[in-house]
Amino acid sequence: MTDETFEHWARTYGDTLFRVAFHALASHPDAEDVVQTVLLKLYQEPRDFESEEHVKRWLLRVTVNEARRLLRSPWHRRRVPLEDWDAPAPAPAESDVLDQVMALPGKYRVSIYLYYYEGLSVREVAQAMGAGESTVQTWLQRAREKLRLALSEEKEETGYARP
Repeated sequence: MTDETFEHWARTYGDTLFRVAFHALASHPDAEDVVQTVLLKLYQEPRDFESEEHVKRWLLRVTVNEARRLLRSPWHRRRVPLEDWDAPAPAPAESDVLDQVMALPGKYRVSIYLYYYEGLSVREVAQAMGAGESTVQTWLQRAREKLRLALSEEKEETGYARP
């Protein structure tokens, strides 16, 4: 792989990889570490990729695997709260939804992110997460139900109706 090719893919997919890792780990520093590891693996990858889509699928799969590896690591004891994340604050309605998405268990959170935010199909999400398509469909269904319940409870507590 040439340096120019690597730089192109790193620039094209770097932000996406970070967002996937962040949704899996809920930690800014851990997500950065995962992205660095994934990009290093990309740079060291000896084979040529068939297409841009093949590179994207490979990168997403490696990112999910690295995030899982980090979560299983005995050193992974602390998490940085979302409040410490120094990204620009989303709009209030988006913030409520984001808070609820980040409160979901990891498999639901990552599948929701890949499906809705990255626009992947169920098949692509399944490939990226190493799960069956029916499993991903179940995760999405359960995640939507959890979000629906959480947001409706929040609405009842605050009296705020979303547009």
